[in-house]
Amino acid sequence: MKLLFDLFPVILFFVAYKAAGIYVATAVAIAASFIQVGLYWLKRRRFETMHLVSLGLIAVFGGATLLLQDPVFIKWKPTILNWLFAAVFVGSQFVGEKPLVQRLMGHAVQVPDFAWRRVNLLWAAFFVLSGVANLFVAFNYSEDTWVNFKLFGLMGMTFVFIIAQSFYLARFMVEETEEA
Repeated sequence: MKLLFDLFPVILFFVAYKAAGIYVATAVAIAASFIQVGLYWLKRRRFETMHLVSLGLIAVFGGATLLLQDPVFIKWKPTILNWLFAAVFVGSQFVGEKPLVQRLMGHAVQVPDFAWRRVNLLWAAFFVLSGVANLFVAFNYSEDTWVNFKLFGLMGMTFVFIIAQSFYLARFMVEETEEA
């Protein structure tokens, strides 16, 4: 359910694009992002950083797209978001005691510190690659192809990466032994 909630603006962007084009889709995505942040606040009485960053980027890049009637700005938004995530993952290698991926998953999975550091850097590399892939599709294929890639391609890449990460981490999982 959280995944659908996190993808709410992207899904509405996709639906609105198919129904009415890039400018309506951009306006819908901006509105959906504001609604997403508001609903999260009403339910939890706090904000989720990812939602706020995404809202800020969609407001700036989507706003520029609507104001200047140029879809190039909205096409850059996924890349900028992915590259910001990459920077945060790399930065977490140097700030705090644990890399970001270990802070997010360490409660559920026990692996050696070196494995967490590698996976953290792999996430950073994945986000850089995702940003590059977005730009490649956005500027080498039709707008319709880019919109499809934005929803299905980037999501598919993420799922494949998560599965690969799981297999990698499984190699290092520390099993707890029960004492009789």
